[in-house]
Amino acid sequence: MKKYRIAILCLVSSVTFGVFAALTPSPEGAKVYIVSPKDGAELKSPVKVIFGLSGMGVAPAGMAAANTGHHHLMVDVKELPNMKMPFPKNENHIHFGGGQTETVLNLAPGKHTLQLVLADQAHFPHDPAVVSEKITITVRK
Repeated sequence: MKKYRIAILCLVSSVTFGVFAALTPSPEGAKVYIVSPKDGAELKSPVKVIFGLSGMGVAPAGMAAANTGHHHLMVDVKELPNMKMPFPKNENHIHFGGGQTETVLNLAPGKHTLQLVLADQAHFPHDPAVVSEKITITVRK
C-alpha cells in the first residue's frame, strides 16, 4: 500500500509543478490580430479567417523558440479562458499547432465572434497574454 501512495504523490507533484511553471514571456508590443474578415463584415459561409502577428514569430506547437508561438482561435466564446492554464481544445477553441496562419470556417447563418490568442510550445498563453480584439461578423444565408 505504501508503494502506491509514493507513486501517487510523485505523480501529483509532477502535475502540480507543471501547472505552476513559469509562463513563456512575450516581448513588449507583441500583437495578434485578425486580418480578415473585418469587424462588422457580412458574408457567406465558408468564412476564410487570416491571422496577423507583429513583434513575434509563428512556430509549431512543441517547438521552443524565443518570441514565437502558435495561434488559437476562439469562435463565439464570451470570456477568455484561464490565461495561466493550457488553452482548451473544443469546437469553440481551435488550435493551430502546425503553425497555420489562416483557416476556413463553416459557420451557421447569424452573428459570430472571433478572437485570437497566441500560445507557446505547450499551448500556454504567453505572459503577458497576446490576445486580439474580438470581432463580430454576420453570416448570411
